[in-house]
Amino acid sequence: MNEVLHPGLEFDRDPDFPHAPEFWTRETAMEEAAREGLTLTETHWDAVRALQAYFARHESINAREVHDALDERFHAEGGMKYLYTLFPGGPIAQGCRVAGLDAPSGSVSPAGGTVK
Repeated sequence: MNEVLHPGLEFDRDPDFPHAPEFWTRETAMEEAAREGLTLTETHWDAVRALQAYFARHESINAREVHDALDERFHAEGGMKYLYTLFPGGPIAQGCRVAGLDAPSGSVSPAGGTVK
């Protein structure tokens, strides 16, 4: 698809983020995180990878299923409660913005509402 939209443009995917959206980079993630008052650590990157992998594996994305998948993936660390310490604006909504993904409808936004 990228070849059709951007012929001749080379895109090197970061090997640490094999499921990242096209044109997403660590730099863009760090810029988004800075706008949101976050300093990314390796634990943030683990959550970003988990979100990107989930979105890559699923055609239809809904907030409840993403919530449950993240809760299960990070269960040993404390599940969603742990993820809220990383992404206080919402592990799904804020995490998706940092991961370069469109948050699914029903995700909690930084203002406490939902993403429509």
